[in-house]
Amino acid sequence: MEEKKVNLEHINTQKALIAIRKKLIGKRLNYKEIYSIMDQIAKEKLGNIITTYFAASGYSNGFSSQELYYLTKAMVETGEKLEFKGIVADKHSIGGVPGTRTTLVVVPIVAAAGFCIPKSSSRAITTPSGTADDMETLAKVKFSKEKIYEIVKKTNGCIVWGGAFNIAPADDAIIIVEKPLLFESFDKIIVSIMAKKIAFGSNHVVIDLPYGKTVKVHKLEDVEILKRKFEYIAKKFNIKIRVLIHRTNEPAGRGIGPILETREAIRVLQQKHNRPLDLEIRSINLAGNLLELCLNDSPKKLKEYVRKNFGNSFGWATYILKNGFAFKKMQEIIRVQEGNPNLDSEDLKPGKFIFRLHAQKKSKITNINSSNITIIAKALGAPEQKGAGIYLEKKLGENVEKGELLCTLYSQNSYNLNEAKKRLEDHAIFKLS
Repeated sequence: MEEKKVNLEHINTQKALIAIRKKLIGKRLNYKEIYSIMDQIAKEKLGNIITTYFAASGYSNGFSSQELYYLTKAMVETGEKLEFKGIVADKHSIGGVPGTRTTLVVVPIVAAAGFCIPKSSSRAITTPSGTADDMETLAKVKFSKEKIYEIVKKTNGCIVWGGAFNIAPADDAIIIVEKPLLFESFDKIIVSIMAKKIAFGSNHVVIDLPYGKTVKVHKLEDVEILKRKFEYIAKKFNIKIRVLIHRTNEPAGRGIGPILETREAIRVLQQKHNRPLDLEIRSINLAGNLLELCLNDSPKKLKEYVRKNFGNSFGWATYILKNGFAFKKMQEIIRVQEGNPNLDSEDLKPGKFIFRLHAQKKSKITNINSSNITIIAKALGAPEQKGAGIYLEKKLGENVEKGELLCTLYSQNSYNLNEAKKRLEDHAIFKLS
């Protein structure tokens, strides 16, 4: 019996290897072939090198729309799934933009509105911090399937790490091999996001698609292709989706790195005078779109209540944020996720090793390079060091006097700080006129 099992496992591994070889030479794969790859990756049978070959095949050759559907389906089917009743909301960004932590604002707004929003978040791949890395500064993010049900039942929402249990396990294995090279193929981004939305039972989803010269997607035509592919996959799984395209030339917030990004989001939730208004506006836009999507399938009574009292879903989102209901909801989520709900944004302190970058001349900020921000922040130790990161004192279009502070670098040790200072020479954050 044991010998039969070993032989079957060997056969399954060989099927996956044959399918990977086929993809490497540019041929299309059918569902059985794709399932065999996802199954073997999920079961950790292929190892990092072979998994890297598969990830690289997608990066160089891409996948057809049908293959994307098969990949998403197989990634979901080889892991666990959650099920919630009724409207299940979710929001996700394709990432690549440091310092734009809208999820920590959007989730409590939507949950406070009464909709179910179980948020599966990722750790950093191509940026200095992911949503899960940020939320981990406030509360736990690793929970069992049963505990997630309990959290959502109590609060309407959660912000948890999707890799903490067996949700789309092949995706997490692929992320591990992609991380050192700081790349994700566009097709892999779609599959990764949609597989986790489907596995978490989401049926009303807003996708944030930023593009710009120094972020993950550079061209408008590329982001429009991504939009169509997201819509294709959503339709296949009966998901109501809204894909929002944003031209992005700089971070929405000023803080980059786990502690600094989280502090920015909490400042927005608390409506502090020093909150980043760009981050607030972007968060309200995303929350408003998601609420509108949910309202379309809500009872007439709720639609009329929102129209009469707030005008539209964006007015509703603004009301929830401005009147403290979103922050109160975030406190509930933090408490149930075993964190300290009695927090203040200013309690979040970055690393004690500091370098301040000053302007050498009177000038104007004409460009902020998100790619270089990522390089410097990672050199500082982010996201592993929660207190590592960058705080931007100046943003795009602002005038600068000679000697004025441009940004502050934070680390938790002197070695990382010195490494980051060296890299600043070849990876300038600011372009000054």
